[in-house]
Amino acid sequence: MLNRQNFAEEEHQPILNLPPVVVMCLAVLFGIHIGRVFLLSPDADFDLVLRFAFIPLRVIEPEAIGTAVPGGFGAAVWSFVTYAFLHADWTHVIFNGLWLAAFGAPLAWRFGTSRFLLFSLLGAVAGALLHFLVNMHDIQPMIGASAAISAQMAGASRFVFSAGGPLAGTRSPATFSRPAAPLSVIMRDRNVLMFLGVWFGLNILFGLIGMGMGSGAQAIAWEAHIGGFLAGLLAFSLFDPVPRA
Repeated sequence: MLNRQNFAEEEHQPILNLPPVVVMCLAVLFGIHIGRVFLLSPDADFDLVLRFAFIPLRVIEPEAIGTAVPGGFGAAVWSFVTYAFLHADWTHVIFNGLWLAAFGAPLAWRFGTSRFLLFSLLGAVAGALLHFLVNMHDIQPMIGASAAISAQMAGASRFVFSAGGPLAGTRSPATFSRPAAPLSVIMRDRNVLMFLGVWFGLNILFGLIGMGMGSGAQAIAWEAHIGGFLAGLLAFSLFDPVPRA
């Protein structure tokens, strides 16, 4: 059930106020990165990354990795989620933090804490799954919250651009509770199409020329971005607590 307490506050509440769950997610992502940078030795940090990063080959051929990579069979399961909590460098985590604040906030105001976290979890798993399907025999670790945040971007695009939405109507918290149009209608909205075109175009470009956030073996793959985004776009209605118009 939609918690309308969030929308009962005064209409002049700033739209950039972050929901508590988004603040918590930012604190977790930055806290983990700070701990890795200042508390762990390079060897211990490398061990941590290998233990929790998503490595496609570990899923289908754990014996090919053997004892050289820590984590064992359990890592082949939990890494579908845990990779999203690690980042390659400060640029990577700051960039993702900005997108999380921008697109995660409206989605969290609308969904509430539990739905928002489950939706983000789905995006992370979907991103890892698409990356796995494209790179099954890759031993290169993948990390970063970009797939989960891509799902948040897609979910937010289902309502923020619509008439009366946060980006098109009155800038007040109540706009987050307006009914979302069906996907068939959304896909005919010019603003949404422009957003989708730019987003997919950039990710395809990154894939073709090899760009990515982070460096070396720890750069997140563009396939994960697209997997998370598609999951968020298609699964939005399953999570949305606001009744259809």
